[in-house]
This record gives sequence, structure tokens and C-alpha cells, in this order.
Amino acid sequence: MFSWRDLGACRAASAGLLLWLIAVQGVAAASDRFPGIGRAATASEVAAWDTDVRPDFKGLPAGSGSVVAGQEVWENKCASCHGVFGESNQVFTPIVGGTTADDIRTGRVARLTDAAYPGRTTLMKLPTLSTLWDYINRAMPWNQPKSLSVDEVYAVTAFILHLGDVVPANFSLSNQNMAQVQARLPNRFGMTTTHALWPDAGLGGTGKPDVLARACVRDCLPGAAVSSSLPDFARNQHGNLAEQNRLIGPQRGADTSRAESRQALVTGASGAALAPVALVVAARPGPAADGGAKAAIALASKFACTACHGMAQKIVGPGFSEIARKHSGKTEYLTGKIREGGSGVWGPIPMPSQTLSEADARTIAVWLAAGAAK
Repeated sequence: MFSWRDLGACRAASAGLLLWLIAVQGVAAASDRFPGIGRAATASEVAAWDTDVRPDFKGLPAGSGSVVAGQEVWENKCASCHGVFGESNQVFTPIVGGTTADDIRTGRVARLTDAAYPGRTTLMKLPTLSTLWDYINRAMPWNQPKSLSVDEVYAVTAFILHLGDVVPANFSLSNQNMAQVQARLPNRFGMTTTHALWPDAGLGGTGKPDVLARACVRDCLPGAAVSSSLPDFARNQHGNLAEQNRLIGPQRGADTSRAESRQALVTGASGAALAPVALVVAARPGPAADGGAKAAIALASKFACTACHGMAQKIVGPGFSEIARKHSGKTEYLTGKIREGGSGVWGPIPMPSQTLSEADARTIAVWLAAGAAK
């Protein structure tokens, strides 16, 4: 005999089937736009990528950070590149300087139009505070991007603003008061929308783009092709580009450790085949004498050492071969320096401490102490 319990079970099953059909139809509808390619992104997948912050502060996460807390983070993770007071070093552009109390009052930095003033700092040019917060959040520190917490990003931003006399020393920046601080930026009125790159009049644009593209795809030269090549002296200067993998994602490129010739067929705009072009790549060297070069170079790429050190030439710090010549055989010394960092050995630019394990640091140190073979 049919019972109310059976009826409830049928209703539950029907409801579940209905939800399943709605979900399938939703995915199918999204997939219909690009048949046979992928699937619709889930809400959590979209949220993971939706991290940007707009000038109206939409997208800004809840949090706060004080100037005092920001100074501690700055000295530990930022000052090695950007200086104790935001003056930076001989490689990076200064962040602070060139602004006055009058600039904060008017919202326009007077020195930007002064040809006699030599520098252009970040605070001189910055029109929107969201830009500074968003960049720090996504890209800093250079050797460990996205490693700062939300509150640390607020704190570092507050410290930079304090260095520029925008906020006092006892100030705490948060998502609740960002708009008020925006109203004190020295160059808040320095951005223009009259260029029409934003044609929407609601965003301050003129309502029409400045480029109409009327001459595009006309009078093109038949068979035009653009190509590039890497000169021999530049090959493998920063390790094998095809194998490098930083924290922000893989670096895709040519295998710069190989040297073999092959022919590539280049086609013009019309699709007609043109003369073959020889692509020359350098020969892959044999295994290193110590057997550890490949592992050491891979670790140097993984932990972004190659962002500051070239194989043979100075970038921010000395080249690996120069370190190897100066500290030949000093495995223990190099292991400690790699992990702890330091300053004054190779010039005024300090090297920040690194987060790699002692075993990984020793692998790199052994390679350097043995001559940094490729």
C-alpha cells in the first residue's frame, strides 16, 4: 500500500532530479557558447581570480593595519629593495618624495610640471589609493608575491602614506576609511580621462574613442612576417627559460640550453608559405662534473634567485660565476648567506633572507663553491 512516507521520498527524489537537471542545463548553456571547449567556471573558481580592487574600492577585502605594524613589515620584507624611508636603491625608483603639504591640499603635485626637478616618485604620480593597495597585494614582495596577509597589506600601505606625510604616525588604514585617505592623496586630481581610452561618459570619458581604426586591414604588404632571435652572447644568461618556474607561475619560453638548427615555415597574412627561416638554438651541455649543477640551477629558478642574479653578469646582485670565484670552496659560508641574506659584501643593495630549506640552500651553495658550472 502506498504511504505518506513513500510520497515524501518521491517528492525528495523529484526535487533532487530537478536540481540536477537545472545544473546540467546551466553548464550546457555556458558550454554552448564554446562547443567542445571546457566547462563553466564555478563560483569559487571565479572568486579565486576576482582579486582586483577598483578605484571606487569595490573588491577591497575587510581588514586594517597600523603605521607601526607596517613599519615592522616594511623593514623585514620591503626595505632591502625600497629603502628604509622609501628612497629605494640604485635599481628601483623611489616611492616617497617630491610631494608637499600644499600638494595634499590641492590634489595636484606641482613638481610634476617642474622640468628642473629630477625624479618622479610613486607618491608624486599616484592618483588612486586602490592602485597602490592592489599592486602590493598581488605582486609584493618581489621574491614572494602574494605572501602578505590582508592586514599586512593595509599596514604597509599605511606606512608608505605616513612616509609621505599623508597620514599621521598613529593612523590605522582599513577598508572603512580608504575613501577618506584617498581625499588626501597628493596627486588625486592628476589623472585625466579626456584621452577617451575610457569612452564611457559615466567614467568621465568623452563618449567616443580616440582611435577609429578606419585604416586597419588595408593596403597590407603581402607576405610580411615578423621574427626575432636571441643573440649567442645572451643565451642562457639567466638559466634555461623553458624550465624556470617562479611562485607567480611558469615562465614559458625557448629551451636556451640547446643549440641545434631546425627549419620553421613562416606564413604571411594571406596564408601563403614564405621562405623557410632557420631557428638556431644553442647545444645542451653535457652533465656537470659535480653532477649537481642541474638541480642547483633548478632551485635557483624555483626560488627566484635568477630575478637578481644572472649566470655570468650582475642584475641586482652579482652573477653566480662571480660569487663562485670569490667564495670558491666556502660551502658552509654560502649556505648561511643564502638563507640569512646580508649587506655590504657586494655593494649597498642588501639581499633579504630567503625561505628555502637548509638542504636546498646547501645544494645551491655546493654548486657555487664548486665553480657554478652550467
